Amino acid sequence: MASTARRLLVSVPTLGDPNFFRSVVFIIEHNDDGAVGVILNQPTEARVDDALPDWAAVAAPPAVAFVGGPVQQHDAVIGLARFSAGDGGAVEHSDAWQPLLGPIGTVDLGRTPAEVSGRLEAVRVFAGYSGWGPGQLDDELEQGGWFVVDAHPDDLLTPDPSSLWRVVLRRQGGDLAVSANYPLDAEPTAN
Repeated sequence: MASTARRLLVSVPTLGDPNFFRSVVFIIEHNDDGAVGVILNQPTEARVDDALPDWAAVAAPPAVAFVGGPVQQHDAVIGLARFSAGDGGAVEHSDAWQPLLGPIGTVDLGRTPAEVSGRLEAVRVFAGYSGWGPGQLDDELEQGGWFVVDAHPDDLLTPDPSSLWRVVLRRQGGDLAVSANYPLDAEPTAN
């Protein structure tokens, strides 16, 4: 199956897994060894200024940590950051930031924002991640558990995560846009 890296997985309305119900997952990496991503629309109550005070000033609204996925929620933290373009129109690269999609990339949260070179505009913090072993995501895709769609940079740091699932589906048009209206109280099925 083709790689879904740098794309979105949008859960089908009937996906019964509570970890991914109505979720939008940005896939950071997908290859023969498996896949890794973060859920973009599951904010927590934990404020960034409590967990990572150095990063609070650049936390994208809402300034809370997000559940990145069910894997290592208490041990792994991933940061996605947006950088502005330099005078030449390009985003500066550094060893603390790896580009993913336009001006958005992963950032090393073990450093302070001052140590990250470039024009850091905003960061989002994810506790844990979504992970799939070799062939596991491919199997889920074949079973129809996910819609795979193009990601827009604004999706990754959306200020309104509660509407992201519907927004992404609606912009696809056709049958996917209709899926955005699937009732919340419909009986989910396991995929």
